[in-house]
Amino acid sequence: MALRFFSRLPTGERPHEKPDLGRIAMALPFAATLMSLVPLALLMGGAWLGLPPYFAAALSVAAMVIVGGGMMEDALADAADGLFGGYTRERRLEILKDSRHGTYGVAALCLFLVLRVTALGSVVAINPLAAAALWLAAHLAGRSGGLWLAVALPAARADGASASAGALSTKRFAIGATLAGLLVFLLGGPVSGLVGVVAALLAVVLTVLAWTGICRRLLGGQTGDLIGAGMALGEVAALCALLILA
Repeated sequence: MALRFFSRLPTGERPHEKPDLGRIAMALPFAATLMSLVPLALLMGGAWLGLPPYFAAALSVAAMVIVGGGMMEDALADAADGLFGGYTRERRLEILKDSRHGTYGVAALCLFLVLRVTALGSVVAINPLAAAALWLAAHLAGRSGGLWLAVALPAARADGASASAGALSTKRFAIGATLAGLLVFLLGGPVSGLVGVVAALLAVVLTVLAWTGICRRLLGGQTGDLIGAGMALGEVAALCALLILA
């Protein structure tokens, strides 16, 4: 269910069940790890085959976009347009539903891709395995952390993707976040040390809480786009902390 909700990976021919965000949250760390296998293989394989570091990083980021169906990237762009391109709650919701991207959205999308590529490329040049471990750790922390919006805020629309997936309880969020945190320690610890991992998790917490406050003030609720944007911002925050202390 988590793979079908967040990725374009093949999951068999069985009919799709109605998404249950509570179940998805607990499984998301493992689903996100599976989603990362091909991008990470391209990252390390490309570097070991002699590709320039930033070219290998760009291929890997492109693969992650394809595996995830561009959902996180689209969510970040829509959220930037919606929250900062409208002046009323109704107008912000209208922009969020619009599939077209404006200046805020394009800028946010480009910056997100550039930050990922440059972060990975700079580490791949030194140690491809470390780059893969740091990215996966940051990705897991951001993915699970971004789901906090579904706990803290009500659905802003009754017909949105977030509302259709049901409510997320604090207990189920905590289970998924704890599993993600353990994986982050296993992956990021050998590269950034205990201090780096703690700093990364703290950075995700502060970023997601700040994003939750912005969404509450400007919209009074959450949507699937805002949750996806929170995941992207959390990943960038974790990468920053891990890279500083690596």
